[in-house]
Formats: sequence, C-alpha cells, structure tokens
Amino acid sequence: MEALELLLRGLTPQVFNAVLRKYGDFDLCEDAVQEAMLAAAVQWPHEGVPRNPKAWLITAASRRRIDLWRSEQARREREDAAAVVSAPELESAAGVDDTLTLYLLCCHPSLTEASQIALTLRAVGGLTTSEIASALLVSESTVSQRILRAKRRIKDTGAEFLLPTPEERQSRMPALLRVLYLVFNEGYAASSGGSLIRVELTAEAIRLARQLHELLPEDGEVTGLLALMLLTDARRPARTRSDGAIVALADQDRTLWNRCAIEEGIALLEQTLPTAAVVGPYQLQAAIAAVHAQPATAADTDWPQILGLYDLLRMVAPGPMVELNRIVAVAMVHGPAAGLQELDVASEDPVLLRHYRGHAVRAHLLEMTGDSETARHYYRLAARGTLSLPEQRYLESRAAPPSM
Repeated sequence: MEALELLLRGLTPQVFNAVLRKYGDFDLCEDAVQEAMLAAAVQWPHEGVPRNPKAWLITAASRRRIDLWRSEQARREREDAAAVVSAPELESAAGVDDTLTLYLLCCHPSLTEASQIALTLRAVGGLTTSEIASALLVSESTVSQRILRAKRRIKDTGAEFLLPTPEERQSRMPALLRVLYLVFNEGYAASSGGSLIRVELTAEAIRLARQLHELLPEDGEVTGLLALMLLTDARRPARTRSDGAIVALADQDRTLWNRCAIEEGIALLEQTLPTAAVVGPYQLQAAIAAVHAQPATAADTDWPQILGLYDLLRMVAPGPMVELNRIVAVAMVHGPAAGLQELDVASEDPVLLRHYRGHAVRAHLLEMTGDSETARHYYRLAARGTLSLPEQRYLESRAAPPSM
C-alpha cells in the first residue's frame, strides 16, 4: 500500500498538469484528478497497476472532468462530446515531467501569496488540509477558506494557467521557493501520523530544487534553498532509531550523516555567498545548517556563530519559528535563563504561545536550569499539541519521571 501511495503521490502533479493544460479549468480539473486518484487507490490493489499508470490516470481524470462539466453545464453537451474525441494524447503525455512548470503556474499573480502557497501545496504538492495548516501555522478552516477563495478568484478573473514569461516567473519565485521548502519540511518532520519522515516528499522537493537550480544557477536564493535541503536531509539516517523513535540532534551518531550531501551543500554555499549582493533567508538558513553539519561532536558546535546568523535571519525574515530557534541559540551561548527570558517576551506572539514547539523549547530550557518538575509539565503540554506519533512518544518520554 505504501508503494501505491508513493506512486500516486508522484503522479498527481503530472496528471493534474496534463488535464489542466487540456481543459484550463482549475477547479474542475482538481476535483477530477482527485477522483481519478481515489479510483486508482480502490481498483489497483485488486486489478493490478496498469502498464502505463500515468496514462490510465489522465484518461480517468479527463473522463471524470467531462462528467463534472456536463453535470454543471448540460447545455454544452455537444461541445463536451467533442472534447471526448480529442481527449489528451496519452503517448505524448507519458514521460513528460513538467511538475516544476505546474508549480509556477499555480503561483498565479491574481492570488495573494498566502493563497498561492495553500493552493499549490494542495493541488500540486498533494498535502492534506491538515498538513498545510501545520506547515503554515494556521487553522485548517483558514487553509480551507484560502483554497476556496483562490479557486473563486481564478474563476472570477478568468485567469489562464499558461507558462509564465521570464518576467512573470521572477515575480512568482518567492512563493515557489516557499512552497518547495514547506513540502520539504513536511517530509522531514511530518506533522501527523506514525512516521517522523516522509522520504517521498523530501526527495521530490530536492529533485525540483535541483531542476530549478539548473534553470537558474545564478539565483542565490535558489542555490541557498537547494543547499539548505541537502544539509538538512543529510542528518536523516541518524534522526530515528530502528523502531522509529526520535533521536535528538545532540545525541545523533554523526557518522551516519550523509557526508556527500553535506559536502555538496557546503560547496553550493561557497559558490553563492561570496557573490551575493543581498543574502536571503534560504542562504542564511543553509549557512546555519552548515555550521551544525561540520563539527564531529555536538559539544563542538559553534553556537556563537549560529546565534549571529539567527540574528541576521531574524532581520531578513522574522517569524515565530525563526524566533524560537534563535532562542535556543541564545540559551546555548548565554545560558538557559537568558533563553527563558527571551522566550517569555516572544510568547506574547499568540502563534508561538499556543504552538507545541514553544512548550517543548521551554521544557528543554527548564531542564537545563535543573527545574525538572516544571520541565515535565511543559513536555506533557507539548506532547498534547502534536499529531505526530513519534513526536508525542518522544515528548512523553521526556515528561516521564526518572525511574528509581
């Protein structure tokens, strides 16, 4: 079943792109593709995966799209029948990977950046509403409303999803980079479910970031994003034990880290930072990941350098998670009391105040001060706030009283 899910998730953007190119109606095409995926998930386990699964899905989605269209606009049945005759040419669609193009198409300028990101994550990234809500630090209802408004806006403006010109592409880059990074993050630390890591998402995000870097090798932020993904993903082999339990960064066996990925990420940074007119948030985050990746032991981590980089990142791209990570660096440099003091101030942000990671950081800093009892209280609060089972188990283990 897992292999089937991976196959369907990988094919979703390709099928969506083919149907969207043919019909140009985002809303109906998305519904049709979702129904085709559902049909495949039901039929293929019993009937077997067809020889050309992408073609099968395109045909199923095209037929379903036509059915949907007919039900809404019966008066156009004749035109719709003509569309059946000229359904997508399966041979030409097979083997074409234009996922990155579809990402760009979904970051349409008629939408706000928030709507671009929500819509792209849903329609192309294949994330659920819950996963998107977790990634964006907003409620599921907010995500649903953003997606609904985005579809309505597209319909009202008559926006056509055509390949953007180079100028249009540049204006869509910030949203595109953010979407790719959010997809990667959801794969690196799944917001729900029984597995901490979803390799299919991290691998896809890295693949697309490589494609984008090949297209725009001089773009410092594109290079920074690819470096960030590689340096972060390099730790993956050491992040969990054989039973799926989380291993904290300080406790990881660093010999398991992917040295090739680390070397490639650092080389990319060395390539882009010296020539960057302005260092952006992805380059800064990649630089932080590089500092973490280089020492042989956690004790040798250059925390003052990391804190300096977070100070820059805080100015370039402020946000609750940046603030929280910076507070950890403050504690490592100036002691846990200084970190707790800054956390009290930062928790005036309601997003951070209610987020489980804020509780987890507070618990960790309290533990560093020796206040184990209060730390366990916040670990328990944090455990109740996450839908990730590995994270729950890890936080509950930290909340457990010491064995006698």
